Amino acid sequence: MDEAARDPVARAAARRPDGLALITDDAALTWSDVHERVNEAARSIAADTEPGDRVAIVLGNSIEFVVAYYGVLRSGRVAVPLNPAYTAAERDYAIRDSGAALVIGSAGGPREPVRTETPPDLAVLLYTSGTSGRPKGAMLTHAALAANHDQLDAIEPAVVGPDDVVLLAVPLFHAYGLNTGLGSVAHHAATGVLVDRFDPGASLEVIASRAVTVVVGVPGMYAAWSQQPGAGIAMRSVRTAVCGAAPLPPDDAARFAAATGKSVLIGYGLTETAPVLTTTAVSDRGKPGSIGRPLPGVSLLLRSAAGQVLWRDGTPSPGEDLAELDLSVEDSAGTDPGEIVVRGANLFSGYWPDGRGGPGADGWWATGDVAYADADGDLHLVDRVDELILVQGFNVYPAEIERVLGTHPGVAEAAVVGVPDPETGERPHAFVVTALDPPPTPAELQVFCAGQLARFKVPSIELVRELPHSATGKVRKRELSS
Repeated sequence: MDEAARDPVARAAARRPDGLALITDDAALTWSDVHERVNEAARSIAADTEPGDRVAIVLGNSIEFVVAYYGVLRSGRVAVPLNPAYTAAERDYAIRDSGAALVIGSAGGPREPVRTETPPDLAVLLYTSGTSGRPKGAMLTHAALAANHDQLDAIEPAVVGPDDVVLLAVPLFHAYGLNTGLGSVAHHAATGVLVDRFDPGASLEVIASRAVTVVVGVPGMYAAWSQQPGAGIAMRSVRTAVCGAAPLPPDDAARFAAATGKSVLIGYGLTETAPVLTTTAVSDRGKPGSIGRPLPGVSLLLRSAAGQVLWRDGTPSPGEDLAELDLSVEDSAGTDPGEIVVRGANLFSGYWPDGRGGPGADGWWATGDVAYADADGDLHLVDRVDELILVQGFNVYPAEIERVLGTHPGVAEAAVVGVPDPETGERPHAFVVTALDPPPTPAELQVFCAGQLARFKVPSIELVRELPHSATGKVRKRELSS
């Protein structure tokens, strides 16, 4: 691929050397400044590692993260951004699984690397929890990251441009914060305002003082801002507000619009798709509950459990004609729910290290999410095929929590489901059958979990006499969550 696309910082420095690149509370760097710092980081990383080695980055939203990330890419290594809030066990698992040769941040320093053949053009490993509870590294290439920017660039009017000042408050270890946020800033040689810890009032002050024009946010941020006095005044400079990582409840969108006079563009995607697949920016921007339609360059279909294609939209392959498929929803009430299956240049190359679980030979990949298309052809998310719980946009799988609870001597059995939460969208809730008399208290079990799980994964606890089981012994979770 084009070398410039592999090094967006170098390209940004060539286009706008004196343009403001990154702003924090106590620093402001031009693109020329960032370019020089990335050069220094790349030289240092290259001295301690070999081409294709993985380099873990355990840092918050900071200039240090940006320099380390682009330094890794410039040196020809593979970046592995990790959540600084991980427990030691969670962090160490991802480091071991990736075979990282170097860790930048907490627990940093050179390590004994695991040498393995690295897929060509691999840029990033982003760890996302698997259904087994063990995180999996999604392999994203330079080409996939760049493709998502090209797809977004085809939207008119532009979501982000070179003159924009973009709020970067979504964590950069998350695909949304990393590529849609930081990646867009570098791609356009725009200006990014880094915020490490989100606080509703303080972030509004940053938006106002820095004249932010584009906000990249998640549902909880918009819900919090809508309750802040003076939110409308603080956001006067905002041209575009986008929301991703989790569904934005229509009521929260309405409250934010009433408080600020701003509408929110909704996007949908996954870590594995770099990450954006659909957006209301290419459909009805104000339709409540909609996630829009596919980006230009993304092909998407809805498939029933029996394998029937219910609906299709997007970019056809050579030789295909979408009109001939007769799968539109015009003049109808819409479609039945079906699993979202996608194809596009922004898709990942499978899970580390062998590419398992990636797109098929035909390029299509099943997301595991269920949606329907309404009569206008706009998509609406319904549910997940699996048991994924979304906490403020972060993936939490019940199996991981259940495994931890199962190691407590006072727990006989546990089942975890997602329950609605006004602040985080969802939260994990555990139904626990105890094995001791007297039993452990819910608070004791939460403390036990907190020692092995990141805080956003720690469940609320409910002690029960028994769990409902099917004839084969499987817990019937639908009865627990009903």
